Amino acid sequence: MMKKQALILFTISLICSSILKAQDFHYSQFYAAPLFLNPALTGSTELTRVGANYRKQWPGLGHDFNSYSAYFDHYSYDLRSGFGIAINSFRESNFNISTTDFSMFYAYNLRLSESMNFRMGTQLGLVRRNAALDNIIFGDQIDLFSRSINQNTIDNLPDFDPYTYLDISFGGLLTGNSFWLGVSTHHINRPSLSFYPSQDFGYLPMKWSVHGGYTLPLGSNGYWGSTYDNQVSLLVNYKNQAPFKQLDLGTQAIYKGVISGVSYRGIPGVRNMPNQDSIIFLLGLALDSGVKIGYSYDFMISNIGIQTRGAHEISIRHQFLMGNAKSRNQRSRILKCFDYMM
Repeated sequence: MMKKQALILFTISLICSSILKAQDFHYSQFYAAPLFLNPALTGSTELTRVGANYRKQWPGLGHDFNSYSAYFDHYSYDLRSGFGIAINSFRESNFNISTTDFSMFYAYNLRLSESMNFRMGTQLGLVRRNAALDNIIFGDQIDLFSRSINQNTIDNLPDFDPYTYLDISFGGLLTGNSFWLGVSTHHINRPSLSFYPSQDFGYLPMKWSVHGGYTLPLGSNGYWGSTYDNQVSLLVNYKNQAPFKQLDLGTQAIYKGVISGVSYRGIPGVRNMPNQDSIIFLLGLALDSGVKIGYSYDFMISNIGIQTRGAHEISIRHQFLMGNAKSRNQRSRILKCFDYMM
């Protein structure tokens, strides 16, 4: 019972922090959700790209957290611009707290040299938020002495309706033949998250992120659209949103179409708490057709423990050249570092 009670208290605190602080959901394969990571990544492959992501977090709790994303982007050589759309959805299964957004993306490519580019991107989204808090447990319902939960409470939740808000984000991206470095800022308009319009609190805090990668070639066998087949990539992503901080460090290797990787997630800056969170293992395939599929598992090393059963994540992406492949030598201009990212 004490374990169950601790789990209830943990879930309550987690949901309350989600309502009040509203930390964004995340993907361990952050590089495989490019438009979600940074609007400036729109059109960054200089190809047409379509992809989807799914994350199931903490299934061991009984009521888990599910995230879905689908995106499409295309690069126009004539306009030196990338255009994209994306749909993201997050749902917590116990209280049915859900957030769904539809976003449009635009990024302009400023060519600095033959091998270096700087992209500036923006995102404009409409977000729909809903919840069903019938199962919420208040503090006065928990009886620590009898280790039970009372049915009655002095706290009452007024009725509320789903609502929609505008969300605006920006990003920048510097790329070369073997590296990329990006900065993004999300929710710059700080939309209100309160279910009660008359109450002036509960704003979504801004989130900023610094991320990048470096690719080391290991050999060449002449795959479509790339000089190198076998590569190792080093990846990093640091993000901050109000009191929440997260650092992802990872490495990814591709050998004859097989992708593997291992990453570490830490939570720096949290006082009186261990800052380690998870070790992430990745396995995937890169097909000659331009399709890439990846599966990753988060093995938790934090105090939350193995009983959460970590997190499962799947990503799939297809990138292809739309139009005449011989036109303006487009094949030779594909960014190799993005060709091999999941």
